[in-house]
Amino acid sequence: MTAGEPAPLSNSIAVVGGGVIGLSLAWRLAQSGWRVTVFDQSKTGGEASWAAAGMLAPGGEYDEDSPALGFGLASRSLYHSFIEELQKETGSPVDFQENGALELAYSAGELTALEEKAARQQTLGIPSKALDVVRVRAFWPRIRHEGLQGARFYPEDAIVNPREMTGALRAACVALGVKFSETVRVTSVRIEAERTEIHTDGGSPILFEAAVIAAGAWSSGIEVTGVPPIPESKPIKGHLIGYHQPEQTCSTIVRHRDVYALQRANGLLIVGASVQDVGWDRTLQSDIIQHLCNAAAAIFPHLAETTPTEVWTGFRPGGTLEVRAWHSPRLWLAYGHYRNGILLAPWTAGKLAEEINATLGKR
Repeated sequence: MTAGEPAPLSNSIAVVGGGVIGLSLAWRLAQSGWRVTVFDQSKTGGEASWAAAGMLAPGGEYDEDSPALGFGLASRSLYHSFIEELQKETGSPVDFQENGALELAYSAGELTALEEKAARQQTLGIPSKALDVVRVRAFWPRIRHEGLQGARFYPEDAIVNPREMTGALRAACVALGVKFSETVRVTSVRIEAERTEIHTDGGSPILFEAAVIAAGAWSSGIEVTGVPPIPESKPIKGHLIGYHQPEQTCSTIVRHRDVYALQRANGLLIVGASVQDVGWDRTLQSDIIQHLCNAAAAIFPHLAETTPTEVWTGFRPGGTLEVRAWHSPRLWLAYGHYRNGILLAPWTAGKLAEEINATLGKR
């Protein structure tokens, strides 16, 4: 910035992306005194966060040591207080169930693989316990018991309703003065020594002290100048189906092979999910939907006579997990969470807010 050029508003920061990651970070930054503006090309919480099932399930995600494991366990440990604080600040209820997960084995080979995985996880800090068929019958009466060889229960897995969570996060942000620029696409971000320029398809550049790119699968589609190119992100498509149930069908997460089921407090029983690297194709594919329907009926026999009431797709953010400054204190990255954006939101927001405050000065 040279003499005579406009300066950004003091204590200002742009968050590009209004999903659960961007909103969680905006909330934490606003709590620290930052003047935050959230940009989203559609409506906040309307893409991957809206489509997500909402599992908080290290037991289903990690079975070997890695940095991602540590991040996931740390974030899961934050969730109870995170949701409690969010509900207290907003008065908005958020469906959060610390109900555990049941993983099923319908053959001797599946049971052996399940027990081997559980043994690896035990050494990593992910507890589970074996359940026999009698106990599964008693506590999960709607599950298919024919052919069941055994199961394991993961007591620390949980679920949250991402749609309610993002709604509450937006309300918390509004209460703290966060500004929202929705249905506005950020086309480029220019990084300079003492400021960041946000360019949109809606008008003149807007100046900030710093910016965070948290646009999920869309992140690397934003042109960034003044620093090296940011790491690639890409969409990984997933299909999900939902059944509105008149009663509690699924009291915990239930997993079998590559399929999971969970039920929200509003009765919606969700079954998912496919994994496809097919670009930005939103087409609902009948063969994949039928596969999920068959898998749902294999776990819950009564669903064989039921048609899904909702079918949808979403784009997980593929690529490497990026939660850090990018070659400048004026640019920060928060994307690449893949299947664990909901799980990792409290950790991501806390880590980046702390580092931004330490680097640029706590507000």
